[in-house]
Amino acid sequence: MRVQSLTLAAAGAALLAPTTLPAAPVAFVRPQAGPAALREGDVRAADLLAKVRDCTPVSRGRYRSDDGERATIPVCGTKEAVFWKADMDIDCDGQAGARCNARTDPLFSSMTAFQQSDGRYLNAEQLPYIVVPAASARWNHRDHGVRGGSVAVVVYRDRVQYAVVGDVGPHDIIGEASYATAKGLGIRTDPRGGGTGAGVTYIVFKDSRVKPIEDHAAAVETGRRLARLFVQGAAERPAS
Repeated sequence: MRVQSLTLAAAGAALLAPTTLPAAPVAFVRPQAGPAALREGDVRAADLLAKVRDCTPVSRGRYRSDDGERATIPVCGTKEAVFWKADMDIDCDGQAGARCNARTDPLFSSMTAFQQSDGRYLNAEQLPYIVVPAASARWNHRDHGVRGGSVAVVVYRDRVQYAVVGDVGPHDIIGEASYATAKGLGIRTDPRGGGTGAGVTYIVFKDSRVKPIEDHAAAVETGRRLARLFVQGAAERPAS
């Protein structure tokens, strides 16, 4: 069950404020044009899942998958990334379209926590993005190098989808991603009753960032590079 995004609340103003970035965020290399640039199966789902088999919790408590459920989901961490294993609810917030609007989604919000380079809110139908919980005593994503535009890889069964952090949700619930993310993973996209109840792994690479946030090609290129390093156990070298 989705709950209304925090972008509708007055507290959302604080979440929308820009944050100080680390001194040297991970840079991306723009891919070549053409269909191959957006091919996302470069790193196997099985290899990514093998790297996150064990959990070292970085959250001080656990999250619920849905409103009313027990809190059983920790945020885990490695040197390179944070991750969690949860369900997937469908976030249709942001720019209204044919599939994401107030008619198709009773919890639709015209805002997302982060905005495109042109000042418009994100387009959930077109941009693969994930939702992180609002910062709290349980876990503050910003303390772990996660912010709007951070690069993520989402794994479901044998599918891999690269995405960015694009929205902020309730402080006690985890497991939500955009319509486009679900579509790329073969998950039912209906915001009313779509998604999946379990089996989704979200991995976010620390101190990474795509700018502009809506450049999915850059998210794919950066994500593939960081995913390769992640499964190989190699540390990212800072740019010289």
